[in-house]
Amino acid sequence: MLVLAVVAHANSFTFQTAAGATESGGNAVNASANVTTGAGTVTITLFNLLVNPTTVAQNISDFSFSLSGTTSLGSLGANSGQEVNVASNGTFTLGSTVATGWIFSSPSSGSYLLDVLAGGGAGPKHTIIGAPGVGGTYSNANGSIAGNDPHNPFLNQTATFTLNITGVTAATNVSNVVFSFGTVSGDNVPGGGSSTVPEPVSLSLVGGGLLALGLLRKRLPR
Repeated sequence: MLVLAVVAHANSFTFQTAAGATESGGNAVNASANVTTGAGTVTITLFNLLVNPTTVAQNISDFSFSLSGTTSLGSLGANSGQEVNVASNGTFTLGSTVATGWIFSSPSSGSYLLDVLAGGGAGPKHTIIGAPGVGGTYSNANGSIAGNDPHNPFLNQTATFTLNITGVTAATNVSNVVFSFGTVSGDNVPGGGSSTVPEPVSLSLVGGGLLALGLLRKRLPR
């Protein structure tokens, strides 16, 4: 049981744009990412935390990062987000949970990119939009969001990606995090601060191992 606990170990990192962050046009942005590293896998969940956005320039459209000790390109595994359509009056309709349509690449050794605007990606659709405002509508939304057919549907507040990358372990460090916004490439905002915590699966396995040792000790003759 203790051996299993070590093998299953994973670490989780959290990154977020700085308080008061803006994209290049001066519009407020607020995004976070949870990144979990394990044996050969990286799981990323992106969150748009900005409530009642005004413009599509405040939507998340790509996410880049670096991993220590890796050179493999890897591949994109399971990925998903819920579609949301915003009408011209700011009301919205939730759709199905679908594949994100984002493209995964490695611009350089140890550097990785998830991008909806890349060639072959779903962009300018499927950018990640924040939550509606009070009253349940996107009352601030301008024509780049509300009723904009090329940009609809968006992904509703969050999207999750699983990456398969050789050489990744629980000890792999995540750094150089950058969020990008809008439908024009290169509108970048750094993601500051990270924290590392043991994943619950690791803790539960460790606990199970200790419990098993305790039971075994009780059964041994004294």
